[in-house]
Amino acid sequence: MPTDVALALLATGEIEVVGRLVDASNATLFSQVSGDGLSAACVYKPVAGERPLWDFPDGTLAGREVAAYAVSEATGWDLVPPTVLRDGPYGPGMCQLWVDVDEEVDLVELARSDHVDLQRLVLLDAVVNNADRKGGHLLPTAAGRVFGVDHGICFAAEPKLRTLLWQWSGEPLSEEAVDCLARLADAFGAELGRLLGELLTPREVVATRRRLNRLIRTGTYPTPSGDWPPIPWPPF
Repeated sequence: MPTDVALALLATGEIEVVGRLVDASNATLFSQVSGDGLSAACVYKPVAGERPLWDFPDGTLAGREVAAYAVSEATGWDLVPPTVLRDGPYGPGMCQLWVDVDEEVDLVELARSDHVDLQRLVLLDAVVNNADRKGGHLLPTAAGRVFGVDHGICFAAEPKLRTLLWQWSGEPLSEEAVDCLARLADAFGAELGRLLGELLTPREVVATRRRLNRLIRTGTYPTPSGDWPPIPWPPF
């Protein structure tokens, strides 16, 4: 399904909740969205089902998921499934296109690999300050792609990067990564900056721009700061 078609369906289609993904810490509802003769599986996370956190404002996780999708789109790498913010059966929330995963892929081996999509996700996570890149948040597909999901605890103004993906720690950025950061810098001055301003606090937007500028200035993949646990728990 083309991205623009998927976004329109997610934004305007009728959501029918099928069941709940019980392993998720917040209400995560497997659903079907239908409209204009189209139908697709999706994940619906209502704001009302968000568990309060001590370090993130209440009721903001859905918006952060949409903000992470916006940054992913600006990279041009298609790392996050199409995601929108909309009303649903249990109130406003995030609605994201479902991705069928290849169950044959060993997530432990994948997380330790040098798959190009993982290298790209490292850069995305550094920009959005992902505090929870677990192995279970990686979605490998039969086509060989790897998508990233569960970006509700991103964009904190304080450094909080926690991830399993430290394979490239301290290494020089690839030429592809350098080009990507340049695209993001340009996008920040246009549509991306405007959209993030609608979804995040001004302080968080400024901090995101500073992280982006730091990556451009240092020219290397991030390293653990030592001030924050570098790996989320549990890791999978």
